[in-house]
Amino acid sequence: MAEFNTQPPPGEPPVLTENAITILQSRYLIKDEQGNCIETPAQMLSRLASLVAKAEIKYGATESEVKTWYRKFYDLMASLKFLPNSPALMNANRPSGMLSACFVLPIEDSIEGIFETIKQTALIQKAGGGTGFSLDRLRPTGDRVASSGGTTSGPISFWRVFSETTDAIQQGAFRRGANMGMMSVEHPDILKFLHAKQNLKAFTNFNISVKINDDWMEKLLEAGNSSHIVINPRTGHRYLLPRRIDIGRYAINDLHKLTDEPLQSSRQANQFYTVSDIWKMIVKCAHRTGEPGVAFIDRINHDNPTPSLGKIEATNPCGEQPLLPYEACTLGSINLTKFVKSDNGKKDLDWPALAETIKLAARTLDNIIDVCNFPVTDTIRLSQANRKIGLGVMGFADCLFLLGIAYDSQQGIEFGESVMRFINKSARDASHELANLRGPFPNWNDSIWRTERNRKVRNASITCIAPTGTISIIANCSCGIEPAYSLVFIRRILDDLKMLQINPVFKQVAKKRGFYNKKLEEKILRAGSIQKIPHLPGRIRKIFKCAYDIKPEWHVQMQAAFQQHCDAAVSKTINFSEKATVAAVDKAYKLAYHLGCKGITIYRRHSRQSEPMTLY
Repeated sequence: MAEFNTQPPPGEPPVLTENAITILQSRYLIKDEQGNCIETPAQMLSRLASLVAKAEIKYGATESEVKTWYRKFYDLMASLKFLPNSPALMNANRPSGMLSACFVLPIEDSIEGIFETIKQTALIQKAGGGTGFSLDRLRPTGDRVASSGGTTSGPISFWRVFSETTDAIQQGAFRRGANMGMMSVEHPDILKFLHAKQNLKAFTNFNISVKINDDWMEKLLEAGNSSHIVINPRTGHRYLLPRRIDIGRYAINDLHKLTDEPLQSSRQANQFYTVSDIWKMIVKCAHRTGEPGVAFIDRINHDNPTPSLGKIEATNPCGEQPLLPYEACTLGSINLTKFVKSDNGKKDLDWPALAETIKLAARTLDNIIDVCNFPVTDTIRLSQANRKIGLGVMGFADCLFLLGIAYDSQQGIEFGESVMRFINKSARDASHELANLRGPFPNWNDSIWRTERNRKVRNASITCIAPTGTISIIANCSCGIEPAYSLVFIRRILDDLKMLQINPVFKQVAKKRGFYNKKLEEKILRAGSIQKIPHLPGRIRKIFKCAYDIKPEWHVQMQAAFQQHCDAAVSKTINFSEKATVAAVDKAYKLAYHLGCKGITIYRRHSRQSEPMTLY
């Protein structure tokens, strides 16, 4: 343990809830060999703030200035106005030293390349990072392997090895390993990929998304009856997918290889899957289990800040941070509830205070890049050359509660857009200031920041919206930009620990209005909603709506509002009731495309047996 950890923290300790303390003791605080916590939450923040402040030395700070920054960084986090991603809190000034949450690794089409990436995955996940992969480069099932004269077992079989690797190392990690698996809709094994997680016991440590390009979506929206064409990544040969193939077992030789000769008749054409067929398959699978999600890959690459370095092929596990192969990113989120103020009875955000916090948070994340011990050598080079950070928000739903704005209203959508517009502009201004002090990110000269935006910034990508699962528990606020799951619910976390969570804003308002009691708490815990509790004021029911009270189209509109002013992407789940139809999911996926989202993930209630947030 670092020397300063035996000394008092430089400021006031954070004010934490019982749930926050429980999760910190379970997963974050330093323990002795017997498993007893030997660190306080304040000391945890102190060791991180101290390490982040030491990065200032690289840029000419004196010993006195480093101490000043140490206090500033500590106060920022201890106030719970801002928290970085979990690995930073867990690993600062500890043997691992890995502070970033998000990584994307390439999977090359060779045994050596595949197993090198598996090794790198193990190193990253052992330290608490999450990994994303594209399976596009792997040759399809049954394709020729020249070195052995045999054929390959295909992407799904190798993907399974990645999943088992995560399972094998998670016992020694601070949290469960998380992955993102992505495949182009044009890969020959796409049918297998789409159905891989319909078995709810398979690939449980992976989220999956199918990558769809704009041309494919336009074909779908025009008519959808054109044949779906897949391409062998090894040879470039194009194929059609016969309807008669066994989805779980087919190989490349079972497909219809396209030549210059057109299909002889419409009857012959009908023997193959169309674009519309594949889309229906995606939507039906998502309706059944919540997966796959969809990533609109051309839209993602349109905002690729360094296209000269290659195309973005995958994202981090929750989808908010598209990254190049071997890129990493550190995330951090601002707690919006800390900036709600009342002036002569009128509530609004304290915009100047928010701007100051954004500025300091951006500096915190930039410093973390310099003091992070990246476990994979190639990520050191690219992370320091592009210096991507992911500054976002948490507590948005609680912020709306405090302001008396309904999530599912035009006012709510407009407020969300205005918040993200302000954060994006302020964060870019902060990155510009850092570039003037420290220089722009090393790859700036070949980036769109020079060629298109004509602005020096310290970080190639600056803003994104993360899910903030555990750090929002620490900060005692709602997750990311999600609506509250319920005003009272049970949360399950690592080791099957169960915690009762009561929305602090609702409890405060209900007590003030005189209608809060244990009986109401139990009613909400059973129902998950206050919409059918008749004695509650109508205004209260209108404002305090939760995830399943809100129609899916409002969820999508809110995601799109934040995406408009976001460098990277937005992690958001579109919630559906248990009785939602496949057609409703289809509508939401298409709406996400029309509104400019970079991807979409949906979840229909109770479509899986185990859920992290539950009621009685």
